[in-house]
Amino acid sequence: MPGALPGQGAGAHDRLPVARPTGQPGMSWLERQGGLRNLVRQELVARQLAEQLAGRTGLHVLDVGCGQGTQALRLARAGHLVTGLDPDPVTLGAAQAALAAEPPEVRERVRLLGGDGHQCGRWFGPRSFDVVLCHGVLMYLPDPDPMLASLARILAPGGVLSLLVRNADALAMRPGLTGDWRAALHAFDSPRYTNHLGLPARADRLADLTTTLAGVSVPLRHWYGVRVFTDGTPEDAAPVDGRQLAQLLDAEERAGREEPYRRVAALLHVIGSKQSK
Repeated sequence: MPGALPGQGAGAHDRLPVARPTGQPGMSWLERQGGLRNLVRQELVARQLAEQLAGRTGLHVLDVGCGQGTQALRLARAGHLVTGLDPDPVTLGAAQAALAAEPPEVRERVRLLGGDGHQCGRWFGPRSFDVVLCHGVLMYLPDPDPMLASLARILAPGGVLSLLVRNADALAMRPGLTGDWRAALHAFDSPRYTNHLGLPARADRLADLTTTLAGVSVPLRHWYGVRVFTDGTPEDAAPVDGRQLAQLLDAEERAGREEPYRRVAALLHVIGSKQSK
């Protein structure tokens, strides 16, 4: 695998404005990753990615905002060559610790770098990756279009772009189901909201993303809903065990594929495919 990128090191990169903050009251971002809501998110996204990449191995993958490395490590175990990129040293350290526990053949397929997706166009040449993941990042950007254009540039022809975004068309569902009527009414008129971390964020509409992806030659190939039934689960809810968990995941997976359920999912998993020129 290639070595460190030019400019890599402390303070060398621009940072996403909110990247996995620490030091806030209550549960930290990393502590929240062991709960049911995150388990559902990660498992559904992994299943959906496996479907989109079926029959392909040895792909070069970039995971922008890789967090604790859940998807990066899954893809490396499947035989892909993965670069994980994250601006937060705490979460990147968690990813490095998780990677250290993997077998040697998995470790050699992964490199983890400090930085964010704004710099991808400078660090990586055109057509550098067969797959680019950008999960839970666009919601923290005031305008996703420049980031998407940068990611499209480094995607190889025929390559897959995987986006996980908050669903603006269902933004009123969470506050409405919890009885927060003021927030529900606000959500009908604005894509901006406050997330579970208490941070300002922004949701995306499928129609808008479809238009943007077509404009950067990565047209929409498929999309899924993620967390139709479990989005209102408390942050500290522990995963259920055994058969019940398997049934829950199967129900969520099916809802994420079928109309009308997927349209009211908390998150959208949007898959684009780079056009050949």
